[in-house]
Amino acid sequence: MSDGSVAEVRLGYRTKFDSANKRTVEADPTLLGIQAVGKASPVESVWVVRAPGSRLYMVRQTEAGVARLIGVRVTERKGLGGKVRNTPGEPFTLGSGDLAIDSELVANTADMVLAISKTSEVVVFSDAGDGFKKIQSFRPLVDLPGAKITSAGLISGDVTAVFGSNQGTEHVWSLYPQKQPDGRMLRRWGHIRDGEPLAGAALGFAAATVNKSYLLVTDKSLELRHLTTGSQRWEGPAVNGFRQAFLSRNHDMLSVVDGQGDLQRWSLVDHHPEAGWEAFFGKVWYEGATGPEYVWQSSSGNDEFEPKFSLVPLIYGTFKGTLFAMLFALPIALLSAIYVSQFLKPNVKNVIKPMMEIMASLPSVVLGFIGGLWLAPLVDVHLVGLITCALALPIAGLLFGAGWARFPLSVRRHIPPGREFLALIPVLVLAGWFAWTSAPAIEAALFTVADPGTGLPVADFREWWRQATGSSYDARNSVVVGFVMGFAVIPVIFTIAEDALSNVPTSLVSGSLALGASRWQTVWRVIMPTALAGVFSAVMIGFGRAVGETMIVVMATGNTPVMEMNPFNGMRTLSANIAVELPEAPLGHTHYRALFLGACCLFLLTFILNTAAELLRQRLRERYKVV
Repeated sequence: MSDGSVAEVRLGYRTKFDSANKRTVEADPTLLGIQAVGKASPVESVWVVRAPGSRLYMVRQTEAGVARLIGVRVTERKGLGGKVRNTPGEPFTLGSGDLAIDSELVANTADMVLAISKTSEVVVFSDAGDGFKKIQSFRPLVDLPGAKITSAGLISGDVTAVFGSNQGTEHVWSLYPQKQPDGRMLRRWGHIRDGEPLAGAALGFAAATVNKSYLLVTDKSLELRHLTTGSQRWEGPAVNGFRQAFLSRNHDMLSVVDGQGDLQRWSLVDHHPEAGWEAFFGKVWYEGATGPEYVWQSSSGNDEFEPKFSLVPLIYGTFKGTLFAMLFALPIALLSAIYVSQFLKPNVKNVIKPMMEIMASLPSVVLGFIGGLWLAPLVDVHLVGLITCALALPIAGLLFGAGWARFPLSVRRHIPPGREFLALIPVLVLAGWFAWTSAPAIEAALFTVADPGTGLPVADFREWWRQATGSSYDARNSVVVGFVMGFAVIPVIFTIAEDALSNVPTSLVSGSLALGASRWQTVWRVIMPTALAGVFSAVMIGFGRAVGETMIVVMATGNTPVMEMNPFNGMRTLSANIAVELPEAPLGHTHYRALFLGACCLFLLTFILNTAAELLRQRLRERYKVV
């Protein structure tokens, strides 16, 4: 009002019916109160922002030719009877003699104001509980001589601002952590990108409240854009004498007031503005982030949140989990298949192979349960012991095999051919016991670091890993998933590979042995090349089993969509992501459709790999077929 005060009016509507039963809707305003804010001079702009426990009133007035922002914060307190008591604070003024304010943006959180000067400088005032203070100033158009900010607005969440210029350019600035000259990390405004050139000079701005879409009004067109994807969603005709623009709360209508005071409205159908190739598979600079990145985060609890639907971390996690599983499963499965098919006695083989086939029928949810509740805590406490055992057992087996070949025949004759594993078992037990008992000494000798809490030296591999590599360490990590998933894959690879090796014609084996080749030479130079196509098929079927695994990943890992090859943190796979989030995804929502896109990607991935594997298998079969 002319005296500098602000009146709050609640606008309601009342429906009436005349004698002809014709309905009319009339405005029914209710005065809520009047708050004195500025001085006794005309008010150029008014802001009323509600925050938890308070309201911020702010007006812009011109004094001696210089515009100032004058504000009052009113504290709201409820009494025992539920009555609200308002306590106005002292009025405050933003700006000084060298800051001629042309326009301003007030955050809906009522703790930040961006004042835009007539020279297109943006000055940021922030309230940390002790009043508004200047924290930063920047010039979005510093590289454009003669350019001026002619439109500006905050995107939903109030941590990103879009500035349009009279030269038809768009500049996006966001609030994110930045390193200051004194070494501290503080949230400050920084330039993140420039939008596509506008059709003309920017005149106005309107932001959506349910997503990151916004409308830019120029002297030649109306342009609806989306912040995250950077895409233009719609372009409409220019409006003569533009005054104001609005986007409806449900993002289904667009309204513009022209120079004649007429309201022009468009129906808006844009259900999935945050979707697109860039959002699903490209690096995107999301609000609050320090740079472009691949992120999957479909839900959150703060106002700054926006859906992040990058499938890249999920594809990465799928390959990561499969890699660790195959690293564990392949040596055991293939070497076991070779030994059982070529060296083991038939009567023992008839017991071992059915046991392995029964293992393949174990439900993955049972394996995941065991991995998450029993194996993960065991690995977390005894990781060094497990690593030493994993290294000691193969070394002991190789040394025993090399020594066994040099034993006198009179000694080896006591163990029938095909039962040499009976002599190996005590060696492996002794090597495992020695490795396990020596693990604490090894950990104390190699992995002693200073405890972060006390500063005292402590022998802890987990803390050593954090300090030495700077990477995280999670109890449920990729090593656990690789072991459990590998346990599920081993029977599949073993069964198919053993069948392929056993089906090699005995004439080839007998001929090789008759020519003087040893059994081991016969395996590597005759049997393996002949059965290579079948062995390769076994490996690819096991690979497909690992790629599509769901419950083991859900239960035995942290299920976090991160992109690190660190073996001691978790991951999230495409299949696990679908299982976890599909029950809570709203039907028809972008999240719901993104999950099905992930399923399509998983299908396409396995289809391509299986097709390539089948082509390679056919070539191997033709190359090594027995004529």
